[in-house]
Amino acid sequence: MSVLGRGGVRKMRTALEEPVSYALPLGDSEVPMNPLLGQVVHLAFDGEIRCIYCDRKTSKSFNQGYCYPCFKRLARCDSCIVSPEKCHFHEGTCREPEWGLANCMNDHIVYLSHTSGLKVGITRGTQVPTRWIDQGATQALPLFRVDSRLHSGLLEVALAREIGDRTQWQAMLKGDGEPRDLQEAAAALLDRCADNVAALQQEHGLQALSRLEDAEETTIRYPVLEYPVKVKSFNLDKTPRVGGTLLGIKGQYLVFDGGVINMRKYGGYQLTLETGTEV
Repeated sequence: MSVLGRGGVRKMRTALEEPVSYALPLGDSEVPMNPLLGQVVHLAFDGEIRCIYCDRKTSKSFNQGYCYPCFKRLARCDSCIVSPEKCHFHEGTCREPEWGLANCMNDHIVYLSHTSGLKVGITRGTQVPTRWIDQGATQALPLFRVDSRLHSGLLEVALAREIGDRTQWQAMLKGDGEPRDLQEAAAALLDRCADNVAALQQEHGLQALSRLEDAEETTIRYPVLEYPVKVKSFNLDKTPRVGGTLLGIKGQYLVFDGGVINMRKYGGYQLTLETGTEV
């Protein structure tokens, strides 16, 4: 057995390459994950969790890595992050106005992607294509550039009435599915939603919701040797040492021969990454 890294874990860093390049942050270092494909790899949880914001020791992680006081205090943990149409910055009630100004009151992209199926989503302009990779999308097409998180959320809700805005993670991990014609799907979607989109533009201004007519599709390929037929999720709280032969990486999931694990879920957990056959 060989120890590759140890420390507090964060979501995997990614780069849009052919295939996507992954690195797992552990403490102050990052471990390249692509070279570990086909090898026996284990993750061992030592029982300690530290908040990814304040580093406070906590018995339970909230919102993928925060202690309870930070979960209740930080704007990035507010319900409007999950439901951006509920953004209340303009009402003067944001938990952290400076953070909201920097992260919510700026350009966002409303997009169409193919993950477990077609879906719409939003992301900050600076998070393209990271957001698509984190969701396990194999194709993505920007539809609109929107001037704030609130407006992107309102537009997403209008489009999601016709196509949905959720990824079925188990289906996503079973394979890539057949490629879709995103340009054709986008045209059909916007035709069905034309009245709702026009109403939003009339209410908030044409500059607030700008259609990206000439946007190009991004195709994403993941480092996967073999997809699982059945998807079983590992839980570090119940089983503190998990792993096996690493068969692939997709989204924020490590795919082993005996199960999968969502690394983003375990932000702040103190882990050791090992390779070798010792159990």
